Amino acid sequence: MTDLQSLWQRLQQKQQALNGVHMRDQYAADPTRFARYSLQAGELFLDYSKNRIDDETLALLCQLAEASGVAEKRDAMFAGEEINHTEGRAVLHTALRAAPDACVECEGNNVIPQVQAELQRLEHFVTAVRAGSIRGATGELITDVVNIGIGGSDLGPAMVSEALRPYRGNGPNLHFVSNVDPVQMSDTLAELKPQNTLFIIVSKTFATQETMANAALAQDWLLVAFGSRDQMLQHCVAVTSNAQAAGDHGFAQDRTFLFWDWVGGRYSLWSSVGLSIALSVGMGNFRKLLEGAREMDEHFRSAPFSHNMPVLLAVLGVWYRNVWGAGTHAVLPYSQRLSRLPAYLQQLDMESNGKCVKMDGSAVESATGPVIWGEPGTNGQHAFYQLLHQGTDMVPCDILFALEGDTAHVAEHRMLLANAIAQGEALMCGKTDEQLQAELAASSLESESLELLQAHRRFPGNKPSNALVFQSLSPKALGSLIALYEHKVFCQGVIWGINSFDQWGVELGKQLAKGVLEKLNEGAVVGEPASLQDWVLSAR
Repeated sequence: MTDLQSLWQRLQQKQQALNGVHMRDQYAADPTRFARYSLQAGELFLDYSKNRIDDETLALLCQLAEASGVAEKRDAMFAGEEINHTEGRAVLHTALRAAPDACVECEGNNVIPQVQAELQRLEHFVTAVRAGSIRGATGELITDVVNIGIGGSDLGPAMVSEALRPYRGNGPNLHFVSNVDPVQMSDTLAELKPQNTLFIIVSKTFATQETMANAALAQDWLLVAFGSRDQMLQHCVAVTSNAQAAGDHGFAQDRTFLFWDWVGGRYSLWSSVGLSIALSVGMGNFRKLLEGAREMDEHFRSAPFSHNMPVLLAVLGVWYRNVWGAGTHAVLPYSQRLSRLPAYLQQLDMESNGKCVKMDGSAVESATGPVIWGEPGTNGQHAFYQLLHQGTDMVPCDILFALEGDTAHVAEHRMLLANAIAQGEALMCGKTDEQLQAELAASSLESESLELLQAHRRFPGNKPSNALVFQSLSPKALGSLIALYEHKVFCQGVIWGINSFDQWGVELGKQLAKGVLEKLNEGAVVGEPASLQDWVLSAR
């Protein structure tokens, strides 16, 4: 029996032993539980005391991470080794936020000078647009920026820009178009003026079907307004790893910002893909975002697993996914500014670890990535929290909140905090029969009705949650938070033995759609079928 098999067996045994143990009893028996099961890493504080664990469980989970090779894979990733073997690429999003004097080699070359040079180009452009030195074709100020992308070219910048809205200052208004449904572009353009609008077209290959279709709509809109291709291009910027393709579309070198093959789409907001973020909040705040991520990188690289925030979140997730059979994980930000975080994490986690094949090509032997979902509190409390508290499924939760709000409404923010803290407590403790009996003692209901009411109002508790706390939702704190989840997902992929950095499942539907589109276009040219239904069905 291998060490890994033995560890999995021991974890199964621990689950059976803890299945009848209630967390509220663990808390009552151990006054130090909160202090021992919490830690600070830079801007972030993690309370993981409300989990169905004990010291032995944590030790076994950390041993599982060690035996799975997490440390070795981590070091290989930071060193620029080709760990994305199915695409023949290094995975170096961490180099995008590395210190300027760092040395990170990829294929024998230090990539940091390239990264810093592109950041300098970004800074020059961002500063000029925000200061009004770069203007539209008619001399008007740029007041609105439309980011055209999809997946990682949209979700990361959109999430960060919304989260950091209070840091916008005199930055332009931001808009995001990702869906190939022309309604989204039409609705966006209806609110804008061509002379004041800059479009950022973000595509790694500069051939992404949805992005290029939306870019064509935007450029047609500009051409109608200006009547000149040169003037139209003054309102467009390309962000890509394919400079040749951008040039073929007419983009000049000074309007083309680059990133590299070793930057995965869902890890790309730290690169030139973050141009929309930098335009919104300024380059100083963008650099603070990078600084926060770098701080988490350094913690991940140096902290022992027992005090390593990404590793602990990862192994707790594996504990619930593989040993307790939890199929989903809820992300519950008590911050309206983080309303796009669950959607961002859906791609980061589910595109990375939604895999059924191991690195060696064999089938996985256990469940992999859970379904990630969530909404901001307190809205979620009036929607799906009923299932969290009294449903039949275990749903581990991350509850996120800032101690300080970004408005002057202190009393209302205190109410938000009270709800965030109370929900973690309620999920853990539930409500006992004794508590219910005391509450209902003064009721005039007959005993039979009381018994029925008590059954419906019983809360079992023992529902696990993590609390992620930060002083304020600053650029630096947000950078650390995003990097924390990146590394958590990476660690889980290593434990499951899968490649977290490819996404072949994304391609199949896109490939089939091209063939269907050709047939639909043929039908439109040759002649209209008897009905729209016949026309659509004829495509297959």
